[in-house]
Amino acid sequence: MQEIIRDLIIIAVLTLFPFLELRASIPYGIAMGYSWWVVFVVAVIFNILLAPIVYFFWKKIIHLLRWIKFIDKLYKKTISRVQKKSKKYVEKYGELGLAIFIGIPLPGSGVWSGALAANIFGLKFRKYLIASVIGVLIAGIVVTVIMVSGSEVFGVLVKVG
Repeated sequence: MQEIIRDLIIIAVLTLFPFLELRASIPYGIAMGYSWWVVFVVAVIFNILLAPIVYFFWKKIIHLLRWIKFIDKLYKKTISRVQKKSKKYVEKYGELGLAIFIGIPLPGSGVWSGALAANIFGLKFRKYLIASVIGVLIAGIVVTVIMVSGSEVFGVLVKVG
């Protein structure tokens, strides 16, 4: 039982890290042998819970830390990258565009980047939260389907005879 709890905590923690999020936690959980729906529920819930924290983190705390040159340089680089990647989605489609941006399970998208994009483009918290929930569900479904179908395809290739 302790091993199960530890693994579920690892899934939750992986979900909280920028650049990992669902892209790492769902494959980890499924690779550890847990049911896809358990992994999906844990990862999605923690990713959704992360959304408001990150939104306010970007808005309040990051400005306090920018006096450190390394953080300021990283922040400026991240803003530039997120603006380039998210602008076409957010400017054209608003919060739906942000949901799509968050839902694309590729590096540089997700709740962390979505929160930064929401702050850059002045999206209010409520709209960001709705976009995050939709985006997290999209990303969770995509990653889970890829993992489940990929593992089944792999299983067919390995089971000869």
